[in-house]
Amino acid sequence: MKTVLLLSGGMDSTTLLYYLKNKGDEIYCLSFHYGQRHSKELESATKITELTNTSHKIIDITSINELLQGSSLTSEIDIPYGHYEEESMKSTVVPNRNMILLSLAIGYAVSIKADNVAYAAHAGDHHIYPDCRPIFFDKMNEVSLIANYEPVNIIAPFLFLTKGEIAKIGKKLKVPYDITWTCYEGKDEPCGKCGACIERKEAMEEAGF
Repeated sequence: MKTVLLLSGGMDSTTLLYYLKNKGDEIYCLSFHYGQRHSKELESATKITELTNTSHKIIDITSINELLQGSSLTSEIDIPYGHYEEESMKSTVVPNRNMILLSLAIGYAVSIKADNVAYAAHAGDHHIYPDCRPIFFDKMNEVSLIANYEPVNIIAPFLFLTKGEIAKIGKKLKVPYDITWTCYEGKDEPCGKCGACIERKEAMEEAGF
């Protein structure tokens, strides 16, 4: 299979890269600079694709940032600390992000005659992020199959897995988590207090790291 992968540089999409490569897919990674708070994940994505010798494009769509305000990831709003289950984490939702990025990835897939577009939505995201829920995935895939003369499948192999289960897969595949970046803040070291850091730590512990 020829697959376009949305690669953020975090642990989930990096694990998905290794998972799909292990299946034998031909992968074309796509990352976006959409005006997010920092570029640490994009730096990680570059390191990962260089390490795995995988095709990688970073697309600059920063001008779109002014249309995606109101999120603590795109605006001057404090990053909330605490667990993903907390109501405050809703401030990290970027308006319509996955629909926008998946649409661009579908266009790329059509242009290179790829079969699939993959993204690393998982069960731990369902509570906070509407665009990571099964119903969004199902509807988006339906649209993708009719939007062009060339149907493109959207796949989300981790949709019903927890982050801990993803980490277990990554452990088996020897994913280099040390070069991935998950923290919502872009400091020299992860903050350890934001929802992303806390969830990552719990997942790593569950997987036995």
